[in-house]
Amino acid sequence: MAVVVSAVANVLAHAPGLVRYGSRPLRDIARDPAIAERLAAHRRSFDAVCAYAPNQAYIGTIAPEDLRACPRPWFTVRAPTAEPDGPFGRIIDERALVTLIAECDRARLVTLGAEAEASIARGALPLWIGDERVGCIVAGHEEDEALSASVLLENLACKATGVLALRELLMRSGIDAGDVDFVIAGSEEAVGDRYQRGGGNIAKAIAEAAGLARAAAHDVKSFCASTLYALLTAGAYVEAGLARRVAVVAGGSLAKLGMKSRAHVAKGMPILEDTLAGFACLIERASSAGDPVLRLETASFHRVGDGASQQAVLDALVGGPLGKAGLAMTEVDRYVTEMHNPEVTEPAGSGDVPTGNYRLIAALAALKGVIAKSEMPRFIAERGIPGFAPTQGHIASAVCYLAHARAAMRAGTMRRALFMAKGSLFLGRMTESSDGVAVLLEAS
Repeated sequence: MAVVVSAVANVLAHAPGLVRYGSRPLRDIARDPAIAERLAAHRRSFDAVCAYAPNQAYIGTIAPEDLRACPRPWFTVRAPTAEPDGPFGRIIDERALVTLIAECDRARLVTLGAEAEASIARGALPLWIGDERVGCIVAGHEEDEALSASVLLENLACKATGVLALRELLMRSGIDAGDVDFVIAGSEEAVGDRYQRGGGNIAKAIAEAAGLARAAAHDVKSFCASTLYALLTAGAYVEAGLARRVAVVAGGSLAKLGMKSRAHVAKGMPILEDTLAGFACLIERASSAGDPVLRLETASFHRVGDGASQQAVLDALVGGPLGKAGLAMTEVDRYVTEMHNPEVTEPAGSGDVPTGNYRLIAALAALKGVIAKSEMPRFIAERGIPGFAPTQGHIASAVCYLAHARAAMRAGTMRRALFMAKGSLFLGRMTESSDGVAVLLEAS
C-alpha cells in the first residue's frame, strides 16, 4: 500500500501587537523608539487580514491560481470570501493567539492581566494586543541568553501556532489524538539553553500540548527546507514500518514578523507581515481511495558536491525526481517552490520570488529542449503558482500548497506536483553551501 497524505491543515494567527518583537522592528525600535508609533499607524485590523486574498488562498477558500485575476494591490480590495474559517483551516485573532501562548507556557513565565504590571516594572517583556498591554513574559534564567524573554516568546509563538495547526488537523480529519504514533516538526526555531541552543524538541512540546499522549516526536532542521525534509522523514518512517501514522507540523516564526516593515511604512502600505503561519499534515499508508501518493522513490537532494549556483540547485531538485520517475518536465502539472507573497517582498526590492523561480525552471525546460524558448511564458502560466504565503520560509517553501494539491488530486483535476524546498545553510556561517530537497506528489 502506498504512503499518502491523508489530511492537511493551514492556520494563520494575526499578531499585530507582536510585530514590534520581530527581528527587524525590534532592532529598529531600539535605535529609534518613535518607530513603534509609525509601525502602529500601519497596523491592519483582523477584518482586513481575513479579507486579504492571499490569506484566503492559504486557508483554502480560493485557489492560489485565482490570485492572477485579483486586482493588485491585493490589500486594497476584499476577497470574495472574508470569513476566518476555510476548507483547510482558519485565521485566529491576536487575543486568541496570546491566550494560546499563555496556555502553552508550561514553565509559568507568562502572566496575563493586571498582575503583570509589577513584573513589567521589574523588566519583564510586555505582551500587547494592539496598544493594550495585556500581560508579560519573564526570562527563564537570568544569565542564559538562550532563555531570555524575547527568545522564549519566539519559541512559545512557534509552539502555540504549531499546536493550533495540529489541533485543527485532528479536528478536520476526525483522527483521534491517540491514533498518531509520531510527530515531526519542521519549525525553524532552535529551542534550547546556553549549553545546547538548538538541542531541544519543539515537536514533543507541540505533541504534548495537543494531547498526543501515545506519540513520540523529534525535530528536523535545515532552514526553509526543514518542513519538506520532515515530510519525507515521516514518509520514510511509515514506509519502513516504524510508525503507522505520522503528523508533520510547523509553527510560525515570530522573528520574521515585520521583516519588510521599513519598506511597507515608507510606501504607505499596511504592514503585511503581521501573521504567524502554521501547518500540519498526516502521513500514513493508504486507508481509502483518493489520497495523493508521496512518491518516496523520487526524493532527491542537493548534494555536497553539487555546487551552490541556481542552475546546480535546479538540476538537483527538478532533474533528480523527474529522472527517477522517467517523466518529462511537461508531465508535471505544478512546480511548487518558494511561495512567498510578492506583495510583501516587492516593495523591499526582493522581487517576485515565485515568478523568478518559475522563469529559471522554464529556462531549464527550454535548455533541455523540452519546450521552445518562445513557450516559456505559457509554461510558467500553466505550471506555476502565484505567491500567496506569509514570509515564514519553512512554510512558504512548498508545503503551504500541499492542501491545495491534495484537494485537486482528490477531485481529479491534477495528476502530479513537484514539491521543492531550498535551505540557505550559509546563513548559519558554518558553510557557504545551500541545501535542497524535492519529491513528487501524485494522484492515486
